[in-house]
Amino acid sequence: QVQLVESGGGLVQAGDSLRLSCAASGRTFSRYVMGWFRQAPGKEREFVAGISWSGGRTIYADSVKGRFTISRDNAKNTVNLQMNSLKPEDTAVYYCAADDGIATGGTIGEYDYWGPGTQVTVSS
Repeated sequence: QVQLVESGGGLVQAGDSLRLSCAASGRTFSRYVMGWFRQAPGKEREFVAGISWSGGRTIYADSVKGRFTISRDNAKNTVNLQMNSLKPEDTAVYYCAADDGIATGGTIGEYDYWGPGTQVTVSS
């Protein structure tokens, strides 16, 4: 089992950058596929980015491709989301998630553990 806590959210202006971090507990962090999701008010939770056990494979939603970068440090039990060129439509609560499966996927149901979320607000 793994426990997740996100940090780094805040209020920024359009065009700014923000770096989210997710700290994980547990000694088997390196065995989890990790992902970031987000949920805007009145909308369903959506996939943002995912990263494989080793970090060698990453996937992104089309809406963030080229602007966001997911990375992980298995020695520090952390996964990060670097967000550049932020837009007002990126405003949402961002969630870190862990999947004890094998494939790096973008489906909510694949992920087994979730953090409480961190708010990101981008003003125009």
